[in-house]
Amino acid sequence: MSEISTRHLGELAVSAQGLGCMGMSHGYGSSDDDQSIATIHRALDLGVSLLDTSDFYGAGHNEELIGRAIAGRRDEVVLATKFGFANRLGEPTRIRGDAAYVREACDASLRRLGVDHIDLYYQHRVDPDVPIEETVGAMAELVEAGKVRHLGLSEAGAETIRRAHAVHPIAALQSEWSLWTRDLEREIAPVCRELGVGLVPFSPLGRGFLTGRYTSVEGLAETDVRRTQPRFADGNLEQNLAIVEKLNELAAEKGVTAGQLALAWVQHRGDDVVPIPGTRRQKYLEENLAALEVTLSADELGAIDAAAPIGRVAGTRYDEGNLSFVGR
Repeated sequence: MSEISTRHLGELAVSAQGLGCMGMSHGYGSSDDDQSIATIHRALDLGVSLLDTSDFYGAGHNEELIGRAIAGRRDEVVLATKFGFANRLGEPTRIRGDAAYVREACDASLRRLGVDHIDLYYQHRVDPDVPIEETVGAMAELVEAGKVRHLGLSEAGAETIRRAHAVHPIAALQSEWSLWTRDLEREIAPVCRELGVGLVPFSPLGRGFLTGRYTSVEGLAETDVRRTQPRFADGNLEQNLAIVEKLNELAAEKGVTAGQLALAWVQHRGDDVVPIPGTRRQKYLEENLAALEVTLSADELGAIDAAAPIGRVAGTRYDEGNLSFVGR
């Protein structure tokens, strides 16, 4: 595997592909900490610098896990974490963006991570009851205090991004972006590019669906969040499999996997795009990184677009409750 290139999120230099660590603690059933740490170490060995977590994943477990994994290797890591979900798993969702909570959450994350600063600190979701100016103002104070280096938002709307950026430069917007989630292409991505805000797509493989490994939910753990997501529901899943079938055809012509083709499509969205596919296994980490070496022509990109055009996917990506927190 060739050396991983560098891209920029605002003024922050990172590897062209990062590693999403959520699934090591949250969302996809049980996991093995030793296996996860080995995967993080392999990612660093291969040149991946951007590690992404949140205080919400596993109720803090994911930050603690990453803290253990990067001990002694802090200088190799661009460490990103998030705050905003004030509830614990199983409780009604509460989003907080008030200044006091921003400071409290940051200090707690630093303790769990075992570090003295966070390289990229995101607001996980926008608090509708607190002006974004207050939230980002408090985040800016963390930068002044040396606890945080760069600021980010997650799943924010275009106007919120503009208002936030006016308070303090926003380095990155983390939002879902893949062949089956293209909402931000209309308005949000253009605003980010106007302002110089980098784009960090999470779930660039459609929560694994675009790899072709899942043709039903039967093999998923009972606690796997995909069991509750509309796109994996009966009826929708069968329609969406047509996208994967076409991707498999195009991938076979290219000599790559469907997942690598889908991930390469995201990588080709621009030099300001740094996807963070998540995995707990070294095998899939290496498969994902190989997508960086896939070059797509204009005709190939057009064929991939045609396989999954906007509006083709059946079902929303979240249920109604979780969708209400997106695009504020």
